[in-house]
Amino acid sequence: MKKSVVISFVLAASMGLAACGQKAEEANAVDATATEAVEGAENAADAAMDAAGNATDAAANATDAAANVTGNAVDAAAGAAANAAAGAVNAAADAAKNAM
Repeated sequence: MKKSVVISFVLAASMGLAACGQKAEEANAVDATATEAVEGAENAADAAMDAAGNATDAAANATDAAANVTGNAVDAAAGAAANAAAGAVNAAADAAKNAM
C-alpha cells in the first residue's frame, strides 16, 4: 500500500512538472512573438521618421528652387527696366544735342 501511495505521489508530481514545463514553452513562444512585433513596430517607426526627414529635405529644396527662380525673374525684370531707362536717357540726350 505504501508503495502505491508513493508511486501515486511521484506520478502526480511528474505530471505537475510536465504541465508547468509546457506552460513555460508557451510563454516563451508568446514572448518571442511579442518581441518580433515590437521590433517590427520600431522598424516601421524608424522608416516613417526617415521618410518624414526626406520629405522635409525635399520641401526645403523646392523652396530654394522657387527662391532662385523668383530672384532670377526679378533680376531679369530689373535689367530690362534699366536697359529701357538707359535707352530713354540716351534718346533724351540725343534730342537735346539736336536741339542746340
